[in-house]
Amino acid sequence: MSDSILLTREGGLARVTLNRPASLNAVNFEMGTRWRDIAREVTSDPSVGAVILDAAGRAFCGGGDVMMMASSGGGGGGVSATAEVIHDGIRTWVLSDKPIVAAVQGAVAGGGLGLMLSADYIVASDSAKFVSKYANIGLTPDLGVSTLLPAAIGQRRALQLLLQDRTLGAQEALDWGLVAEVVPLSDLAGRAEQVARFWLENATAAFGQAKRLIRVGAHRTFEENLADEAKTIGVSLDADESKVRVAAFAAASRKKAASTENP
Repeated sequence: MSDSILLTREGGLARVTLNRPASLNAVNFEMGTRWRDIAREVTSDPSVGAVILDAAGRAFCGGGDVMMMASSGGGGGGVSATAEVIHDGIRTWVLSDKPIVAAVQGAVAGGGLGLMLSADYIVASDSAKFVSKYANIGLTPDLGVSTLLPAAIGQRRALQLLLQDRTLGAQEALDWGLVAEVVPLSDLAGRAEQVARFWLENATAAFGQAKRLIRVGAHRTFEENLADEAKTIGVSLDADESKVRVAAFAAASRKKAASTENP
């Protein structure tokens, strides 16, 4: 089995670790296939309630493995075929009902932005840096960057990042909305796990469905989204976990109302 991406499980928590640190976790052909296969495996597992996406070494992901592209002999057709495989994985993660938190350190470049944006909640170290670099070497965006980046930060800012040789530091990425939190590197792994554990310790399925509604909803009509919302909240209300939580909330609300009426 390949070790370019590691998959570990602890109860309902799955951890997916990019693991080519010597290459700054740049994605080669084999790693792209591993990415897709793990996405399919994890998202189809009903025992998984949350996912942590992280990376070994000093960088999260340097994008595509450009040296591999240049030396593979497969030309543009081979690179396009690999991109399609990786896109399958990204699509699988994004449209699933598994909430994903990414722990991001060091450099995130090119297609690494797309892998990172597969996650729903991004925690970055205070030393993280974000850059495009596609056009600098004569390439165009892939791995979902042309869609996921403007969805995260808006079209104008996405164009600034893609059309200029610009690097965002962690704080500017936070200000732009590219990441959700910035923490010291020493706190990065712990904070990402805290986020994932929060999902697992609360209404796990509801968080997953909320993520799915937002992600899928971006590509459908308003009417389709309303119909999905109505169906999903009905299904969630009938779930055993939700029945207990709704009953507890209702009881607490009645108690609060009674104390207000009878001081």
